Amino acid sequence: MEKLIARINELSRKHKTVGLNESELAERDRLRKEYLQVFKNNFKQQLDSIEWTDEKPSLPH
Repeated sequence: MEKLIARINELSRKHKTVGLNESELAERDRLRKEYLQVFKNNFKQQLDSIEWTDEKPSLPH
């Protein structure tokens, strides 16, 4: 994931300074989609690990 983010950031910096060619634009789009998919999967796993209960929490006195 760190390498993915590093490459996205590298392409973003290059886009802001000198611009990107067609293949770099396609790579950037592919990497962004991959990053979002990984993020969504990780978030879903976190949500799936939550245990729901109907109990009301007890309040401290």
